[in-house]
Amino acid sequence: MSRKLIALGAGMLLLAGCSTLSSITGLLKSDKEKAVAPSKLTAIAEPIAVKRLWSVSIGQGEGALAVRQKPAIENDMLFAADSANQLVAIDRATGKIKWKANPNKEAADGKGWKFWKKSAQPFALTGGPAVYSGLVALGGRNGEVFAFNAADGSVLWKTMVSSSVISAPLVTFDTVVVRANDGKVFGLDLSTGEKRWQFDRGMPSLSVRGNSAPVLGPGIILLGYEDGSLIALRQQDGQRVWEQLVAKPDGRNELERMADIDGEIQVGDREVFATSYRNSTMALSVGNGQPIWVREVGGYAGIALLGDRVVVSDRDSNVWAFDRNSGSDLWKQSAMARRGLTTPVVQGAYIVTADAEGYVHWLDAATGDIKGRASAGKGVAGSPVVSDDGIVYVQSVDGKVTAFGLAQ
Repeated sequence: MSRKLIALGAGMLLLAGCSTLSSITGLLKSDKEKAVAPSKLTAIAEPIAVKRLWSVSIGQGEGALAVRQKPAIENDMLFAADSANQLVAIDRATGKIKWKANPNKEAADGKGWKFWKKSAQPFALTGGPAVYSGLVALGGRNGEVFAFNAADGSVLWKTMVSSSVISAPLVTFDTVVVRANDGKVFGLDLSTGEKRWQFDRGMPSLSVRGNSAPVLGPGIILLGYEDGSLIALRQQDGQRVWEQLVAKPDGRNELERMADIDGEIQVGDREVFATSYRNSTMALSVGNGQPIWVREVGGYAGIALLGDRVVVSDRDSNVWAFDRNSGSDLWKQSAMARRGLTTPVVQGAYIVTADAEGYVHWLDAATGDIKGRASAGKGVAGSPVVSDDGIVYVQSVDGKVTAFGLAQ
């Protein structure tokens, strides 16, 4: 059976392998649910002062690709990918573009490719960027992986993996870890792009469109899978250390059995936190994968950590805060229900999330109250990114990158 992908992002639901969009949405939604529109935004009492610092267009954006693109930060630079053909470096302070690189040109010239294969689809940048120690890595729809010099955009190396790369690579001190859409994970040499190790895993036939990006833990790499499993691989050689089911893929049919872990995974000192599309959020021991607590609340967006709080957006875009140690409820915010919220992130004392209509929302982390709002474009699918100096950067699906600060 060919693998089918449901894409949930920016208010859209797409299916590869099914005849029509309406047929799949009809299966997923009841008559009552079809009639429910996204929550209307209402005035905020005593809002905080959100200041738009700058906004710049980097190209056409990801559009309907549903790959949740977001920028990456290193020092005073911001790196963002236009899905069509370019990687852009932006000065974080001014929003001015410092350089542009064209991975599409690099893919077309055919030089330097390892295990090259003919492209099955038009070129598109679909995974990343990610940056570490002066190297910017990103992936493409046909399995391309690129490494660029962060200083000037020159190509360091390029290679191919087994299938589409639709999540950001993980760049460590010696390895670029890439998750391919067929479930395989590749550890590529940081300097050359040569394959150091490979981890293989099967995939269910139906899944939510998207992959959780690899996350670095203490000597391990953590990955969420479409069958509801969280897996820890040994960083040095990709060998499996432990595996745990965050959500069991039960059900009468493939739709009911979808249990994808597609959102961002968070790692603490002793715990790891993951959320599944099948209404499950779990805290686990980072050392052995044993569950600490589990809640029957989950989604495809991901998790934020702030002190003793674990914050997650569920499938209906209700935002929850749980006690980090026990999993008990701290608050729930439902005023943004059905708005297609992104993974929440932390900006000081606030939780920040964006929605499918392009609005960015600031919530009080202590109470869940909505305290601020701003527009960032036609729609946002990838999570906001927060710099060490407290600036929020948001990339919209129409190719706009915007910086927001809070007035002092």
